[in-house]
Amino acid sequence: MMDTKKVLTICGIITVVFILLDLFFVHHHVKYWWHGFIGFDTIYGFIGCVAIIVISKKLGKLFIQRDEEFYGGGED
Repeated sequence: MMDTKKVLTICGIITVVFILLDLFFVHHHVKYWWHGFIGFDTIYGFIGCVAIIVISKKLGKLFIQRDEEFYGGGED
């Protein structure tokens, strides 16, 4: 099983690789000023994915998960 440190390290390496690819190989035709920043799309996408995961976990705990005693607590 992968621990949190390994997952964060792998995500960090992948993010750096994509920023370097963006720096050296992508020719930008920017429409808005913020797209001119190197690595903007990579960082924006990463933050968006993290936000989707965090929000869905919070909503899942709020609406989907039930208490242990929800179905009567296993009493016979």
